[in-house]
Amino acid sequence: MQEAIIGSAFVLAATASVLLLAGDPHGAEQIKELLGGQILWVSWSQLVQVAIVYAAVLALWFMPWWRSNNLRFYFLFAIAVTASVQMVGVYLVFASLIIPALAVRRLSRTQGLAVGYLVGVLGYAGGLVLSLFSDLPAGALVVWMIALTSVAAALVLRGRAHADATTGQT
Repeated sequence: MQEAIIGSAFVLAATASVLLLAGDPHGAEQIKELLGGQILWVSWSQLVQVAIVYAAVLALWFMPWWRSNNLRFYFLFAIAVTASVQMVGVYLVFASLIIPALAVRRLSRTQGLAVGYLVGVLGYAGGLVLSLFSDLPAGALVVWMIALTSVAAALVLRGRAHADATTGQT
C-alpha cells in the first residue's frame, strides 16, 4: 500500500508540473530542470533553506507522539521530498530513495542502512566525476551510477550469501 501511495503521489506531482507549466513559453526547460535537476548549480542559500526544513522534519519525526501515525509520516515525507526535488530534481530524489533500497532489501536494518548509504555516496561521486569528464548531464549520470552501484552491491551481497551458505556460516 505504501509504495502505491508514493507512486501515485509521484505521478500526480509530475503531471501537475506539466499542467502548471503548459502555458509558459519556457515551460519545457522548467520541466527539464524539475525532473533532471541542477545539482551542479545548487547555491549555499538553497542548501541552508533545505537544511532548516530537514531539521524541522527530523525534529518532528523523533517525537514519539508524532511517529505513531502513518498520515503524519506521509506529511513529513512529502515535505522532505518536495524540498529535495526543488533542489536536485525528481529523478535524483527518487533514484536515491528507491534504488539503493532494492540492492539491500535482504540485509538487516543496520547493515542495509550502511550499505545503502555507501551505494548512494559511490553513485553520486561516480556520476559527478563522469559528468566532469564526459560533459553529460550530472543528474542523469548520477541516477545511472546509483543503479550500477546498486547492481554491483547486490551481486557482491548475493555472492557473499552464497559463499556463506556453502561454508555453513550465517
